[in-house]
Amino acid sequence: MKIGILSRNAKLYSTRRLVEAAKEHGHEPQVVDVLKCFMNITANRPTVHSKVKGEVTQLNFDAVIPRIGASVTAYGTAVLRQFEVGGVYSVNESIAITRSRDKLRAHQLLARKGVGMPITSYAHAVDATDEIIQSVGGAPLIVKIIESTHGNGVVLAETNKAAESLINAFRSLNADFLVQEFIKESGGSDVRCFVVGDKVIAAMQRSAKEGEFRSNLHRGGSAEVTKLKPEERALAVKAAKVMGLDVAGVDLLRSAHGPLVIEVNSSPGLEGIEKATGKDVAGAIIKYIEKDSLKGPNKPKGKG
Repeated sequence: MKIGILSRNAKLYSTRRLVEAAKEHGHEPQVVDVLKCFMNITANRPTVHSKVKGEVTQLNFDAVIPRIGASVTAYGTAVLRQFEVGGVYSVNESIAITRSRDKLRAHQLLARKGVGMPITSYAHAVDATDEIIQSVGGAPLIVKIIESTHGNGVVLAETNKAAESLINAFRSLNADFLVQEFIKESGGSDVRCFVVGDKVIAAMQRSAKEGEFRSNLHRGGSAEVTKLKPEERALAVKAAKVMGLDVAGVDLLRSAHGPLVIEVNSSPGLEGIEKATGKDVAGAIIKYIEKDSLKGPNKPKGKG
């Protein structure tokens, strides 16, 4: 198959591994920067073109793997949608990616399907600050910007007064945010479950560095392989399916009342999970595409 890997940087570990895995399985991969693409939006023959160093090329793929960064979500998903209109298979659909990137929308969809999450609150009115704080059980609590990534825009407020000041500060910046209960017993650790299709193919526990509550590897956290309980596997797969994602990184917290989903990532990195577990995650993605793409062009998955 001709496989397009939609990534802005061919040198990134995840992109390189997908290229390697595709070649190992006998396919023809091509890395495409979505910002260098333009589209011909017509009913008869929708096409996507790329212009690199002055040379224009029409992109013809059997399948695409979107590795679209948060900063280019809008244009990146528009390019992906154009491939979908043209009948090209995508391992993750554009609508599923936009669902997962909007944290408020994602939480609402997960809640509707009964997926366990930390207590979460959202409000626009300035005079509802006290009610938001109390609705999640008071401080300590987490304030999270809706479109944050890699732990950026996620802040711990240790007292109600600090929470009030933080919420009001975000409001003054016109930033959309969620307020969430702090799961103290997780001890600054979370579990990243890598879901491909209807299986968790790899899992690692990420732990925050000393003095930090965010376990993201981008923020200096460490990772090690972990064994999942059956209910954790089931929850991760369910969360990915609610979003409509066939490839997802589902982040869980181990709380006193069972596993809780904190995020569903539509473009999970491969470096941390492959190095922590020793598993060929990139190869598993390519194998899944080989099998799933035979069913034909994507049909919408998930709702909302």
